[in-house]
Amino acid sequence: MRNALGLMLASVLAAVVIAAGGWFYYSLRADQGAPKTVAARAADRLPAPAKLAAKDDVETTATVAAKPATLAQATAPAPAPVMPVQPKQACANPNALGVSRVVEIDTTGGPGFGFDHFKQFDFLTDKEVVLTFDDGPWPVNTPAVLKALADECTKGLFFSVGKHATYHPEILRQVLAQGHTVGTHTWSHVNLNGKKMTEQMAKDEVEKGISAVKYALGTDPAPFFRFPQLQHNPAIVTYFGTRNVAMFSTDIDSFDFRKGATPEKIIETVMGRLDKLGKGIILMHDFQKHTGEAMPALLARLKAGGYKVVQIKAKTTLQSLPEYDEALLKELKVPTASTSLRPISSVVQTVSQ
Repeated sequence: MRNALGLMLASVLAAVVIAAGGWFYYSLRADQGAPKTVAARAADRLPAPAKLAAKDDVETTATVAAKPATLAQATAPAPAPVMPVQPKQACANPNALGVSRVVEIDTTGGPGFGFDHFKQFDFLTDKEVVLTFDDGPWPVNTPAVLKALADECTKGLFFSVGKHATYHPEILRQVLAQGHTVGTHTWSHVNLNGKKMTEQMAKDEVEKGISAVKYALGTDPAPFFRFPQLQHNPAIVTYFGTRNVAMFSTDIDSFDFRKGATPEKIIETVMGRLDKLGKGIILMHDFQKHTGEAMPALLARLKAGGYKVVQIKAKTTLQSLPEYDEALLKELKVPTASTSLRPISSVVQTVSQ
């Protein structure tokens, strides 16, 4: 009896031991089935990063990675950090005059600027100037002006004579390529208020000049115009209202075209007038040799005097009229099957570089 009871107790004890061992074994296997590294456990203990508000200007340089869901994600290389957008190339001259602001003009209706003839739009503030240049492009002289402007990282507004544009299109394209604004100044720089000038002749001078500048640039110029000798033909003023061309007079004439003009005289004329007015649109000529020679010192004087340059751009471009395009091509004897001028960009495009 005792032997039977002992055998029964031994069997129960063995069953308990086997059950406990099985529980321990399967618990250990279950724990090994979801391994966690020290780094992962440490990451789990880190507080979640605070959510940035939309207005917060914060650059995130690194974050703690979440626990990977798969082995492939765990072994994948970390993504490269997002690089900030590179700003436009800075001016090489740290002390350059530069451009203080850029003004865009809506030329609808043919507005006028420059207090010598137009009083309505006074857009410059104290110590602001606009640099304008007439009669180019011309060898040596225009490049000299461009170099002076580039050295000071500043911009101007150029009114090109149509004939000169066809003589030296490569120079006018340099003007545009360097970020300056290009307007027009008639075909041959004739006085549009001359005694023998008819309304049709004046219109022809204007439109032919526009077609010529477009031909030289390979694209439409800005809808900006300056009358030769500042002689504002009333009929053309009205006409520009229909063509949506803005007219530019001046506030400060450099008189760089006068006989006996020297770089020193040009500078003193401009600065003397400017110091009295305090601001203004400055009229110069990139056609004149002494203007290019005066530019480095003039820009230095403007900078020393605390003056700032405003660049003027147009909201739209000026489309030439097809009949004047055709007439120009015939006069220039350009061998082409096209009956109208087309921008270079519409004919030739770089598709690989």
